[in-house]
Amino acid sequence: MENQKKPNALIHETSPYLLQHAYNPVNWRAWNEETLAEAKAQNKPLIISIGYSTCHWCHVMEHESFEDEEVAQFMNKHFVCIKVDREERPDIDHIYMQAVQLMTGQGGWPLNCMATADGRPFYGGTYFPKQQWISVLQQLIALYKDDLEKVNSYADKLTTGIKQSELVSNPSSDEALSSKLLDKSIEKWKAKFDVVHGGRNEAPKFPIPSNYQFLMHYNYFKHDKAIEKQLDLSLKKMAFGGIYDHVGGGFARYSTDEKWKVPHFEKMLYDNAQLIDLYATAFRRDPNPLYREVVEETIAFAQRELLDDSGAFYAALDADSEGEEGKFYVWTEAQLKAILKDDFELFQNHFNINGKGFWEKGNYILLREIENKDLAEKAQIPLAEYEEKVRAWKQLLIEKRNQRIRPSLDDKCITSWNGLMIKGLCEAYLSFQNKAHLALAKKTAEFILNHQKQADHRLFHTYKKGQSSIKGYLEDYCFAIEGFIALYQATFEESYLEQAYQWANYCITHFYSEKHNLFYFTSNQDQALISRTFELSDNVIPSSNSSLAKNLFILGKLYHDSTFLNLSKKMLLAVQSKFDEYLPAASNWAQLLLWFTEPFYELALCGREAKSNQLEWYQNYIPNVLTVGSEIQETKVELLKNRLTEKPIVFYVCQNNSCQLPVSKLAEARKQIAQHS
Repeated sequence: MENQKKPNALIHETSPYLLQHAYNPVNWRAWNEETLAEAKAQNKPLIISIGYSTCHWCHVMEHESFEDEEVAQFMNKHFVCIKVDREERPDIDHIYMQAVQLMTGQGGWPLNCMATADGRPFYGGTYFPKQQWISVLQQLIALYKDDLEKVNSYADKLTTGIKQSELVSNPSSDEALSSKLLDKSIEKWKAKFDVVHGGRNEAPKFPIPSNYQFLMHYNYFKHDKAIEKQLDLSLKKMAFGGIYDHVGGGFARYSTDEKWKVPHFEKMLYDNAQLIDLYATAFRRDPNPLYREVVEETIAFAQRELLDDSGAFYAALDADSEGEEGKFYVWTEAQLKAILKDDFELFQNHFNINGKGFWEKGNYILLREIENKDLAEKAQIPLAEYEEKVRAWKQLLIEKRNQRIRPSLDDKCITSWNGLMIKGLCEAYLSFQNKAHLALAKKTAEFILNHQKQADHRLFHTYKKGQSSIKGYLEDYCFAIEGFIALYQATFEESYLEQAYQWANYCITHFYSEKHNLFYFTSNQDQALISRTFELSDNVIPSSNSSLAKNLFILGKLYHDSTFLNLSKKMLLAVQSKFDEYLPAASNWAQLLLWFTEPFYELALCGREAKSNQLEWYQNYIPNVLTVGSEIQETKVELLKNRLTEKPIVFYVCQNNSCQLPVSKLAEARKQIAQHS
């Protein structure tokens, strides 16, 4: 049994991923100064093995190699072996992922990098089968002993490559921003649309919310029929596919196929937070009941399965249970017949318990293809009655599923991901006016203020069982700022805005590079690694720099802070060449470009009916308007100063520090914006 084995040094860690490896015969250590000093003293190379608790192939490699006594003996003899949780230490992951991508052209997890005793990488890859892993280690240790000069030379070159890989050239002072940059790049992107299943025409398929947020925003101005169709198709197919949990709500990390059918069953907080945001926002553009259903069910999932008593949300659920991927989520036909009885035939048609839904080993993945109204009509059942049946089926199945052995939970709470969740919950509240969503967002914000924020506005990165740890990275600040701006938008409570402003100033003090007009991922108070890098590319999570650039734009508008606005523009100028390279990897930056180059407005709502009118405003999709509001005179927001009114509501539409005549009806304010767009 595991508890009869001798633990290694990881037994003293709190990370679920590191604790998974605490009883490996490999003498794993955590990344810290003591470990690195030991490697230098012994002049041993490092094995830096990086993963996360819900990573399927990390589990496979552990079982094949790291639990093997022969492999462990060789690793312990010749290397100092370090395990890293990429979610705890994204700074380390970022550096060694860049190294492996430079060496091999691709990356992923598990990530295994061999480095000199001072941390300079000289070899790396992802998953290695046992015999290949042994062979690679034998060859590398022979090279390290016989030709250390060659190892050091390659390590120096690779380290230089890492430092240069994300540097950008400073633009000339007279360089201008133009949305025309997007028009050419969008055509390249459109050529990659999967016009049958949505998303990109590739497999595996990741739901990348910032891509769809940008496409909605871009199409608000461009009215491109192909983009319009692609948005509707992609949002529907993701929600209908097996990547969505039709029983309990929430999305898996990605689909292994091009049809969104077979998920990689792990569920990540960052995906679900952003997809709540996406579908809530999409509902304003197209009030499709499917979007509301997805948002409500995904929030219910997160609240039921990921919420800590502190108000924070946990990081992730594993893909595996009982040693099998997806076992918790799939069903056999016999199981479904026993649960659903006379309703099985209707259920079978609804969720494709047929060749389309069949997966493997007699198991089916629930997925949809046909709208409720069409299925109800075919079954000759009133739509309301049919939808009530669907809800009853889901309740039956979730009760039955809860009796199964659950996937393991990564119960650390990550500040940045909780910031994303706050924003998603606020957008859900603004779209659907469910006060429970706002209450949940406020509770999570209180968690950040009570547990993760220190007196000087510094943030911790992680929290687990009452203990906050690891200095915050740029991602923690930028997504916390996003969440608190969203809370201001939802409540008009200026304390949230003031805190966001303080964090932005903290970032400028501790993360900013004047040389590059960008922000480092780590602060000037963090332990130095072999490189201090920038995070610039938007991926499954938007880059921390693009998020902060957008935040600086918004805060600059709200506080009339020209320093923030100018810095936001400089950041955008520094990366705008990326738009032509691959626009989907700059989609969050591209939204900021639209704010700078297309008409952008501030809408001030003043009077005792400000909040109710704010909710009405958000029943439409208008991405180029920033709303502020107050029911009282005392305010630090420039747009609201000296605008106390006895009237129930007054609207001021403003642009570039100039306001139109105030109006008393929301429709009139909409008209003022439409006339000038």
